[in-house]
Order: sequence, then structure tokens, then C-alpha cells
Amino acid sequence: MWRRDFLHRLGRHAAALALGTLFAPGVGRSGERAETLRGGDDPFTLGVASGMPAPDGVVLWTRLAPRPREPLGGLPDAPIAVRWELAEDEGFSIERRTGVVWARPEHAHSVHAEVTGLPSDRRYFYRFHAGEATSPLGRTRTAPAPEAGVGRLRIALASCQHYEQGEFTLHREIAARDLDLVLFVGDYLYESSNARLRIRPHEAAQPTTLEGFRQRHVTYKLDAALRAAHAAHPWVLTWDDHEVENDYAADASRDPSRSAAAFLQLRAAAYKAYFEHMPVSPHSAPVGAQMRIHAHYRWGRLADLWTLDNRQYRSLQPCNAPGVAGGRILTQCEALEDESATVFGAAQEHWIGEQLAASRRGWRLLAQGTQIAPSGIDTPLGRSLFSDGWDGYPKARARLMRAIAGQPQGNVVCLGGDVHRHVAARLRADIGDPRSPIVASEFATSSLTSRGLSDTATALMRSSNPDLLHARSDERGYVLLDLTPQRLHAELRATAFPVVADARVHTQAAFVVEAGRAGPQRDA
Repeated sequence: MWRRDFLHRLGRHAAALALGTLFAPGVGRSGERAETLRGGDDPFTLGVASGMPAPDGVVLWTRLAPRPREPLGGLPDAPIAVRWELAEDEGFSIERRTGVVWARPEHAHSVHAEVTGLPSDRRYFYRFHAGEATSPLGRTRTAPAPEAGVGRLRIALASCQHYEQGEFTLHREIAARDLDLVLFVGDYLYESSNARLRIRPHEAAQPTTLEGFRQRHVTYKLDAALRAAHAAHPWVLTWDDHEVENDYAADASRDPSRSAAAFLQLRAAAYKAYFEHMPVSPHSAPVGAQMRIHAHYRWGRLADLWTLDNRQYRSLQPCNAPGVAGGRILTQCEALEDESATVFGAAQEHWIGEQLAASRRGWRLLAQGTQIAPSGIDTPLGRSLFSDGWDGYPKARARLMRAIAGQPQGNVVCLGGDVHRHVAARLRADIGDPRSPIVASEFATSSLTSRGLSDTATALMRSSNPDLLHARSDERGYVLLDLTPQRLHAELRATAFPVVADARVHTQAAFVVEAGRAGPQRDA
């Protein structure tokens, strides 16, 4: 009942409050001149969001933008006071916390309120106030205490939402689901366009500046279905490549004319805009072109969840020209044997190895941007593979598998996206050796809108990789994960018609992973 009422209230939020924006001068930190919203256009056009749920707190996000298509959202170049409230009921009669933060122009008047000191394993409502304006309601929660016994964890695993290639139909369903969190594993936006597949326009050229990336985020946040999914649940995020540039690798661009220094300027702009529009900690703010996004989340004794970064620290794709990034199809390449090649970077590789070794929780969930299981195709010329995926970094994948194989319970589940197909797979200690023991399960979600491979290519992929238990790229979708101490259930939700706002969504397939037994089993 609460979810139906909550979504109804969210839908009724007024798009505008009055005419004529007025500002009252105030004082910010260190005596700086500040502005206080007194009335006018709705400053909460981009909605509200929460993220990074911890046992004692959560991050609340919004961005003030009464005229979001204008620079700084139509606001003056001055800080604005924003009050946030968090309560246990919609009427805010049982208020838990309230506070004031400054929405500053250097961060596009975005707000990242880090709320702490909350009871664990509780659900909350939240909202913001700026001048006379009040935001839509948001709903969030805290994680269970680290040593608490937890009976259930429900996650929506999603990725790849190209605005131009479909309606965000699946976000409507995600918003209406009874979930603990949304796990988004990359390609939150797309920098590029494809006129042949376009059903609605980005309305701007490919971004290369901070303002360009800000406007791309605005386009996505103005979608009502995406805003509803953000308001309904806390999100945990990592990125892939399209938040910056397709197939980039560390400081290398696909554009051979763009130097590493020039690309790092572009990456810094993209990372800053990403931070400004995501429910992440204020301590996550990028420093130049550096932004830490890999993190560890605990869900009582039930699960550890790690989000990993497979872009910022990776080696150049194999057999490319020096300093030029980009994935391509390979059949022969000596660089595939390079022991130093890495997807995560040496420091992050070491970190996740230590984290896995120290974990004592029931399930270990590794979330990163793409499919780990092999997807190459056997051909008369040899095995062909895509160099930007894990197939292009076999030595790095082998190191990850060794770290996973050290987990005796067999409860490691790898979660990814990027490939625009639903995938359920077995992961072996020695990838590619059918005699090697199965040490982990994998689920990669299809895209929310972005188009997939042809049926023919996907069929060849399945026949060449017997550990791919399921692979379909003809439908868009997300994965609904339901974890208990005894099992993990994965429901592959899908739609064939993402170009229709009210398209029917169905279950394409379902799988179960039993605790203590690595590898998905089809759920009949």
C-alpha cells in the first residue's frame, strides 16, 4: 500500500510553483554572498535520489535547476541554502533528522547530504526545501547492522540506458517493485548518437565540455520514469565507458588525434558532471580526472557487495596502436598473453583480492561493468573475441578467478552489464577448461534500452561457450535478484518493445544459485 500511495504522490508533484523567480540575499560560509530561493519556478525539476546505504546512514541527492536547459539551471552564480528532512512516515510526523546544506554553483547547485547516526535496517521518507519550494518525496533505507541476521535482500540489477534508443519503460516497473536497492553497473548515459536507431533526440551534440556533460545528464534526469526509480529506492552505482567515451581505457581515447592530456581534460569534465548528478558521498567528488567509485557495502551477515571500476585504471586494449583505445574483433594477438594487462588496475586488483579473502558473509557479490564469462566465437580462422571485454584481458581474468577460487563456500556471484543481453553463466577456476571446477556464478543484465547483437551472432556465441547457460540479446531488460541465506534467485525481466512507453514486461528466464553450490541452475 505504501508504494502505491508513494508513487501517486510523486506523480502529483507540481511541475511549477509560481511565476517569476525571486531571490533573497543571504550569507554562506566565510561570509560569501548567498542566495535564498523565495519563490518562482520549481527548482526540483531533476528530482531526488538517494544512494550508498550504510547501517547508520545514507546519501540524499538533488540538484536545483528551475530552468535546467540553461547554464547553472537558470540560477545565479551563488550558493543557495537547501534544507533536507528525513522521517519514518510520509507525513513527516516521526522526523529522524533534518539539516541544511549549501547548493553551490561550482557543483551546478547539486546537493549531496550525507545523513549519519540513523538506526539500521529502517525505511525512510525524505524531501528537500529551497525557499518556498518543496521537492517530491523520496524513499530510502539504511542497511542492516554488520552482524545482523538478515532474511532477505532484493536488488534490481540494471545498465545501459541509451535515451535515444528507447523509452525507460523498465524504470517504471523498477520504481513499483518492492526492493532494497537498485544496482546500476554502467552506461547511465550515452555520449554518442546513432540516427538509425533514434526514437527521441539527445537534443545536443556529443559532449566534450563540463557544460556539455551537464546537459546530457539533464536530458536523462528529465525523464519521469528514471526520476521515479531514483525516488523510490536507494541506488548503488558504478560506471562503464559511455559516461565519458566509448571504449576509453584510463587516459587513452578512441580518437587518435586526442592526446592523453586532452583526453584527461574531457574525462575530468565527465567525472565532475557524473558526481554532480549522482547520489554519491560528497567525499567522492573528483579531483581533476580522478574519482574513486569502487566501494564495499555490507548487508548484515547475508551479503557483501563490491562495486568495481573497470575503466579508470585499465590497460590499453590488446594489439591497438600505442595510446589509442577502442575495442575490436581479434583472432590473433600476442598481447593477449601480457601478464601485466589489467582491467581493474594493480591497486584495485589487490584491494578486491584482500576483500574477498576477508569476507565472512553468506553471499559475495562482485558488481562491475561487463560480462566476465567468455563470449568469443569459434571460426575456421580460430577463436574470435572482442578486445574491450574480459576476453581481451585473459591474464587479468585468470587472476580474478584465482582470488574467487579461494572462497570455499562457492557463494561468489559476479554481476555485470554492458553486453546488451541477458546472461547466466558458470565461471570456472580455469576459464575455458571444461574440467576445471565451477567457482562462481554470473548474471549480466541486458540493456534497459540500448540495442543488442543479432540473434545469429548470439546463437554462435552460445554454441561456442558451453558455460553460457543463457544468452539472449533480442530483448531489453533488467535482472531482479532475491537473496536469502539459502539461495539466490535471479529473474531476467524483459521487454521486446522498449520504444513503447507502456510495453509489456515479462520474465525471459529464471535461475537459482543454491548456497554452497557454485553455478546457476535453471528455475523450472
